[in-house]
Amino acid sequence: MKTPSSAAPSALPNPRASRPQAGGTDRAFSHRLPIGQFLIAEGVISEDQLRIALLEQAKVNKPVGRLLVELGFVSEATLRDALGESLGKKAIDLSRATVAGEALRLVPRELAKRHRLLPLDFDADRHCLTIAIADPNDLLALDHLRALIAADLVIETVLAGESEILRAIDQHYGYELSIDGILHEIETGEIDFRSLASATDEYSQPVVRLIDAILTDAVKREASDIHFEPEAGFLRIRYRIDGILRQIRALHKSYWPAMAVRLKVMSGMNIAETRAPQDGRISLSVGGRPIDFRCSVQPTIHGENIVLRILDRQKGIVPLDQLGLREDHIAQLERMMARPEGIILVTGPTGSGKTTTLYSMLNQINHEGIHIMTLEDPVEYPLSLIRQTSLNEAVKLDFANGIRSMMRQDPDVILVGEIRDEETANMAFRAAMTGHQVYSTLHTNSALGAIPRLLDIGVLPDIMAGNIIGIVAQRLVRRLCPHCKKAVAPSQEEMRRLARLAPPPMIYQPVGCPRCDYQGYKGRLAIMEVLRLDADIDELIVRRASRRELEQLAIAKGFRTLADDGLRRIAEGLTSFAELARVVDLTN
Repeated sequence: MKTPSSAAPSALPNPRASRPQAGGTDRAFSHRLPIGQFLIAEGVISEDQLRIALLEQAKVNKPVGRLLVELGFVSEATLRDALGESLGKKAIDLSRATVAGEALRLVPRELAKRHRLLPLDFDADRHCLTIAIADPNDLLALDHLRALIAADLVIETVLAGESEILRAIDQHYGYELSIDGILHEIETGEIDFRSLASATDEYSQPVVRLIDAILTDAVKREASDIHFEPEAGFLRIRYRIDGILRQIRALHKSYWPAMAVRLKVMSGMNIAETRAPQDGRISLSVGGRPIDFRCSVQPTIHGENIVLRILDRQKGIVPLDQLGLREDHIAQLERMMARPEGIILVTGPTGSGKTTTLYSMLNQINHEGIHIMTLEDPVEYPLSLIRQTSLNEAVKLDFANGIRSMMRQDPDVILVGEIRDEETANMAFRAAMTGHQVYSTLHTNSALGAIPRLLDIGVLPDIMAGNIIGIVAQRLVRRLCPHCKKAVAPSQEEMRRLARLAPPPMIYQPVGCPRCDYQGYKGRLAIMEVLRLDADIDELIVRRASRRELEQLAIAKGFRTLADDGLRRIAEGLTSFAELARVVDLTN
């Protein structure tokens, strides 16, 4: 590797110049390598990627490791483990670590957050404090810690990722956003010093801090949407958590004009326009990780209604084997992705997790040897290596024209956000017939319902046959809180529905506890039906067979419906009958 210019502030030494003499070992030498060179030696990054990070470092003066993570060249967990090995330090995963209360009491939250460190344990006999820190060479942080506690305190450090530390600080110290204090300041003019202490910037307007506090609160509650809904006399704020809307606050209507202007400024909208719908986007850093908000404004009789969709990249981009799917479903999806050409369709209503499933499938096949292009409305999560395009009405870039243009870009795989009309459908099938693998979504209630829907759009059955690899239908059901769910004996009706699954002696119902915010449910899981098309099903499609015939043949080949998969989840104690009935028709 050519040594970076000596003019660069973070130029790396020539590895050959510092190689140990006889008697040394390569492993001992690697412990003294800078982290960038160590990652190259381990085959984690390339020399080009390190050179890019060094050029960025000259501009922003951040540690090389943090820049490598921000650029997407390494994951934070990979960097943490590599840094630990390079420095001979222990690296830990904070999501599985236990934190001692007495250690937390020794270190104030403000110090922990400022220096990106988390106290883990305190040994009174040894007078030793163990902390997790992102940068073990941050001598300023350690000096501040000793000055605050005791100069003779022994401090042992272990390595953890920066965003992991920030999340753990919020989790273990508790976060206090002081929304009530900000509201009091707006009403009385008295400065709320608690909310100022939790902010990293200098004094800002209370409305600015109020919006920041609400957005941060929604992210920490794992909401998917925030609704600001003006009524005649008040403003209602609701979060969608686990698919269900929940009212969080009700504010006086006089707050709303200033709040609406702040949201429009943040999302790049026209603040003077109040009569027409608008769309925008907000990017913030919450808990040490980037969060995007897709903002939509709709005029109503009581004022502008604003809804923000929260796009958390860590939750939106999940490996296929971590989606919580059943093993047989993962095996079927992998068989479908193994086919080199054809269309894979994912169906379901809005908010059923279609985009997450598609991104997980693309991530599974994404590597340097394949060219993946997407056309979305709009792009929700940026993915490395994948060329992503948003629809643009201003230049008349729709799905059909976008596919036509992408075909000239030498793609191997194409993702079309949604098949809405005949022209888009025909272009998608044309791409599949010319040797491309195509992924797309369709709004239907079931996997089998996709076939009559495509016929209704105008796709000929001869075109469908042989070009559809498979169809996936999915829903999201809330997962029972493991800490408070209650075992009950199933009723006769429930036993009848569970009859073909070897019904369990007990099923579970929601109760509610502080850990699930007294909802009885915490988190969601996907239920799915996967229809893989073969020559027999293609033959029925060509002769326009009824849906009943298609269903009978599919079931004979092992197809299981959404209701079947949901009932299996009930038998496993993961969800309840009431929750399954909310999203799936159980009347049949």
